[in-house]
Amino acid sequence: MINPYKLNRRFSVAPMLDWTDSRCRFFHRLISQHALLYTEMVTTGALIHGDHHRFLQHRPEESPVAFQLGGSNPKDLATCAKMVEEYGYDEVNLNVGCPSDRVQNGRFGACLMAEPGLVAECVASLSQAVNIPVTVKSRIGIDDRDSYEELVDFISTVAEAGCETFIVHARKAWLKGLSPKQNREVPPLRYDVVFQLKKDFPHLEIIINGGITSLAQAEDLLEQVDGVMVGREAYQNPYILAEVDKRFYGVTKEPLYRQEIVHLLIPYTRELLKTGGRLNSITRHILGLFHGEFGARGWRRHLSENVGQADADESVILAALAYTFRTDMKNM
Repeated sequence: MINPYKLNRRFSVAPMLDWTDSRCRFFHRLISQHALLYTEMVTTGALIHGDHHRFLQHRPEESPVAFQLGGSNPKDLATCAKMVEEYGYDEVNLNVGCPSDRVQNGRFGACLMAEPGLVAECVASLSQAVNIPVTVKSRIGIDDRDSYEELVDFISTVAEAGCETFIVHARKAWLKGLSPKQNREVPPLRYDVVFQLKKDFPHLEIIINGGITSLAQAEDLLEQVDGVMVGREAYQNPYILAEVDKRFYGVTKEPLYRQEIVHLLIPYTRELLKTGGRLNSITRHILGLFHGEFGARGWRRHLSENVGQADADESVILAALAYTFRTDMKNM
């Protein structure tokens, strides 16, 4: 069954492999209290046969946070969804959009768009297994199967199985001949296709993803759809999230300054290091915090050059901050 409460998905940060781990999400949550955050995609095999706690552990402060699963076996997906719910996640999302060869070989990701009946079985199994919302993230098509009629068939078939929320990357995917990176850039963006989906399925929640690089652009898109999902821009320029709560969730409180965010990150960093974590597991996510600001290059350089020292600790981050502001003052 679908959860009776409804997550506010007006603005979310996309699941990004090797990027949106728990340390990244904690950092992003310091900047925005209301944006919906997503985990990296984790396969059902990794959860069932691997160290599931390592993949599922997260901090309560990260919420609201959704967990993205990769898989195509309805029974395995249900098993994993139960784990996801037990660990306190707010949503389980099925990946039907990743075009990589490794994903295709495992029969999940974007190749599943060719099998709407199987995706419907997966969604039905997920929905029966948990009380948290079940959502699907897809493309607008794959290879030569990119007609609007085929997309409508996919959406309607999966919706009948119990999915009420679709996150649609507004590009088709080429399963052969393009790398995952090229699949994010080469196929043209077709926002108009996603807009039409919302018109044809007004009862569904349609979230648009792909090529969104500013909050002004996101606001324009929200005139046509229910929510926006931002990916690489939110990672490479994380302070874009600072205005999200005010512009999309009606919060009147002023956002934190960048230096305030850094200071709030220090106790978390100290705690992580005490439990055996590596400083780089945090600093790699905060390199873009001063993107576009005076001193940004010095911030990145100081972190990158000093994070590998044997005695590197949270003082490296504080020293980078001090260096950044000294550089800022010289340029005023």
